[in-house]
Amino acid sequence: MRYLRLFVVQLRASVQVTMQYRAEFFVGVFMALFYVAWNLIPMFVLWGQRTTIAGWTLEEAALVTAWFTLLRALLDGAVQPSLQAVVEHIRKGTLDFVLLKPADAQFLVSTAKFEVMNFFDASAAVALVLWALHRLHRVPSPAQIGAALLLTVAAAALLYALAILVISAAFYVVRLDNLIYLFNSVFDAGRWPASVFRGTWRIIFTFVVPLALMTTYPALALLGRLETSTTAIALGGALAFVIVARAVWKRSIGHYRSASS
Repeated sequence: MRYLRLFVVQLRASVQVTMQYRAEFFVGVFMALFYVAWNLIPMFVLWGQRTTIAGWTLEEAALVTAWFTLLRALLDGAVQPSLQAVVEHIRKGTLDFVLLKPADAQFLVSTAKFEVMNFFDASAAVALVLWALHRLHRVPSPAQIGAALLLTVAAAALLYALAILVISAAFYVVRLDNLIYLFNSVFDAGRWPASVFRGTWRIIFTFVVPLALMTTYPALALLGRLETSTTAIALGGALAFVIVARAVWKRSIGHYRSASS
């Protein structure tokens, strides 16, 4: 409960900062929704030429794009704003102010700042899911909805773990701009169903950078096309990434040198 209260306090502070400038807030909301619409254009263009691509119809692929949009909102709205500030703290040696507080340092740096406008992307993602299911004339069973939600939680945890692994490298190399941009660029591939990729790329996006788990698997679960064994393996893989990320973070802190060192 203590950490829940801390989370609410930090979220409230971000909302208050954002709402200080109302015009900028509404422009940000418009740009967030425009970005969602802009991402849908390539999908409509491609599926406008063919009925199916790699076994996916337009509506089925829209489900994958919806999960990509949801996770992109999480990445841009909650994960990166906070964790990118860690890089500056490490570079300037001011992470002491976080480490000296009576709370877990990883939790504090992970919830330090939120970009509220990006959470409107999540609403657009939910609307896209409802549109796709309506076009498919499909009503998922409670078990399928539960599996999709469980995989969504696993995908969010996996995305956060990958971000922690990237940011932890700052304790060793300090400047991470190119690595962060590379991570964002690679994540963009998650808007497409995993079966679109072939050969080496499919292996990379399934096992090395598991984009398939983050966006394709929840959509397959909602469509009733994901086996229970695959779901279990995906959940286990996400948990393993979280454990590794936590271990790497704790080890990386040992390499931190404050401004007074």
